[in-house]
Amino acid sequence: MATLRKVAWNWIGVVGPLLILAAAVTLRMADPEILSDFRNRVFDQYQVLKPRPYDAHWHLRQDSLGVGIIDIDEDSLARHGQWPWPRDLLARLLGRAHQLGAAAVAFDMVFAEPDRTSLDIVVPRLDQIPQYDAVREQFRALQALDPTLTSNDQFLAATLQQLQTTVLGFSFSARQGGRTPLIKKGIVYSGSNPFWTLQSFPGATPNLPALEAAANGIGSLNVVPDTDGVVRRVPIVLALGDTPDAATLYPSLAAEVLRLVQGQDQSIRIKAADASGERFFGTGVAPIVRARIGEIDIPTDANAQIQLWDSGSQPQRYVPAWRLLDDQADPTLIEGRILFVGTSAPGLVDLVATPLENVVPGVEALAQITEQILTQTYLHRPDYASGLELVFMTALGLILIGMITRFSAIHGALVAIAAMAAAVACSWYAFDRWQLLFDPIYPSLAALGVYLAGSVINFARIESEKQQVRDAFGRYLSPSLVEQLAQNPEQLKLGGEMREMTLLFCDIRGFTTISEQFDPPGLTRFINAFLSPMTEIIVANRGTIDKYMGDCIMAFWNAPLEVRDHAACGCRSALQMFERLKTLNEQLRLQAEAENRDHRPIHIGAGLNSGPACVGNMGSDLRFDYSVLGDTVNLASRLEGQSKTYGVDIVIGENTEAAIRGEFATLELDRIKVKGKQVPVRIHTLLGDRTLLDSPAFQASASRHGDMLQAYAAQRWDDCERLCRQLAEELPRIAGLYALYEGRVAQFRANPPGPDWDGVYVATSK
Repeated sequence: MATLRKVAWNWIGVVGPLLILAAAVTLRMADPEILSDFRNRVFDQYQVLKPRPYDAHWHLRQDSLGVGIIDIDEDSLARHGQWPWPRDLLARLLGRAHQLGAAAVAFDMVFAEPDRTSLDIVVPRLDQIPQYDAVREQFRALQALDPTLTSNDQFLAATLQQLQTTVLGFSFSARQGGRTPLIKKGIVYSGSNPFWTLQSFPGATPNLPALEAAANGIGSLNVVPDTDGVVRRVPIVLALGDTPDAATLYPSLAAEVLRLVQGQDQSIRIKAADASGERFFGTGVAPIVRARIGEIDIPTDANAQIQLWDSGSQPQRYVPAWRLLDDQADPTLIEGRILFVGTSAPGLVDLVATPLENVVPGVEALAQITEQILTQTYLHRPDYASGLELVFMTALGLILIGMITRFSAIHGALVAIAAMAAAVACSWYAFDRWQLLFDPIYPSLAALGVYLAGSVINFARIESEKQQVRDAFGRYLSPSLVEQLAQNPEQLKLGGEMREMTLLFCDIRGFTTISEQFDPPGLTRFINAFLSPMTEIIVANRGTIDKYMGDCIMAFWNAPLEVRDHAACGCRSALQMFERLKTLNEQLRLQAEAENRDHRPIHIGAGLNSGPACVGNMGSDLRFDYSVLGDTVNLASRLEGQSKTYGVDIVIGENTEAAIRGEFATLELDRIKVKGKQVPVRIHTLLGDRTLLDSPAFQASASRHGDMLQAYAAQRWDDCERLCRQLAEELPRIAGLYALYEGRVAQFRANPPGPDWDGVYVATSK
């Protein structure tokens, strides 16, 4: 029977992980959108760890061009008016950029409608009244003299025509029909028709015909983000049309400006994987593999896109538009640069997300892709990446299946973790060394799935073995202990953790005198009668009893289970313990009378402190307890000892007081250096709950108590004594505290502490 069971477990241990591996391979081949998003996010993190290096003055040290952005920012709008700006102002902006030596200027905006601020638009709309006749005559005279004087669009067109390196942008749209944008230079392709792999649109929004005719280049502004809204790729070429035969290919704005700076006769070419000189092993439509703009060769993905290697938004890349218009621009940021005119103003809604930043101007993506092309710095996902990942995943899964069934769960976990780490490390190395993008997510998920399948099977096998343990040892040990050992064997290991906790120490005052009246059995009954109700209160308030040390109780909160209001629970327990002590003392009095012996009531003191402490199983391999260690614990013990010194029932630390402030009635006691500590702490006494705190009488006394402490610290001894006598009558429960301060004042009258006295009391006992 045992042999058959073992064979069955071995069979399940192989088939289960194999099914998980097969599912992982199938999922990878389908590559659903959610996993594609995960892969993109991993590549984003690679860019976070290693952004593309940025050098604002690279073009000054190399025989190349730089890239910048003329930013129509909020300051520019504030100085030169709201958007849209008059076209003559944009023409002046364009002219100023060329005067400072810009290599080319490209507009990341569409001029689809006439300028409404132009005279040829405004004057015809004037009312037909005599007062405007002179205006109309002057308008006609100007128009006859020079049309550019009355038409902002004509003025901009004239400027575009005069300056030979300017590019306008147009926008593709989802609506069919309308005028198609002008093509300045056709796009050539080799291999299969690229329409099926390019991003395509049915319609477009072009610029005004006069502006199109005057511009030297025209390119698409469209940058389509991924499903999570992040821009990770920028196209080189896009298509307009619904079918391959009717489609027209257009360059992107970045591609067109790069063509133009090399000469107007330069062309843009794209090459598919089945073209001459390329190797294509797939079936169906051949993907695009590269583009060539003039003399620049560009590797692309299958859709003629370039993966954005984000450098982050760099201030040196931006030149505010107002600085150009006001002749305050730094010439080194203009000369020899390709400049994109865009906007970072939030109200103009041209903001996108990139791998490194959640909000950047949309023109940033175009500028960065242009930088990548000029500096030849690319991220590339090879066409063999998916196949290599599938092979790696399958091989790794089979290795894990062979190992998990033969080793323990810990060894299997180590192998799975090592495999996932290797996948991530290899992926990162390829990115860091060669800027290649390989996906570590699918291999890692496959390894994790195989490991989990094996772990579940191992868990079921271990549960079967546990049942055998229960059957074998159930007759020798209590069922609860057997179940605890079977379910949580890790409890038999040493270890601890740091947690924010609240500690309570409670001790019987004068216990030696009380114990003298009992024989050993009687003393045991007495201690149990005290510890039992106190323990019930602590446990009821979600506390944990650490240990009993004779007549002392040590308890803590926020371990092993989380207690968010642990300071309040500790203080509530302390107050309830003192209330319960009244009933207990009455019971002990009646018992003493029945036994014809003297009754000595129990008086206790308590100390509470909150802060970080180490809690866990502590001791040796042979014996250990769940306990707590640290300075927070030691201070709580010292505070309990000071309760007798200050004549109060409960002393709490400053962290505890801060946590319960506004919930309990407390008063500051002193600033004190407890024994064994050099740093003074502020200590308080706990007197009651919110009911006492909100009472007018207590509020008034608390105010006077604060005045008393201030008078003490300022060495105003007369005021301090007067307030102590008044407070002793108002708060008789802590009259001993005020007697203590009166005694100190008397000593300081005889031996003044000096001007540098800081008011700190140094405790000489625990």
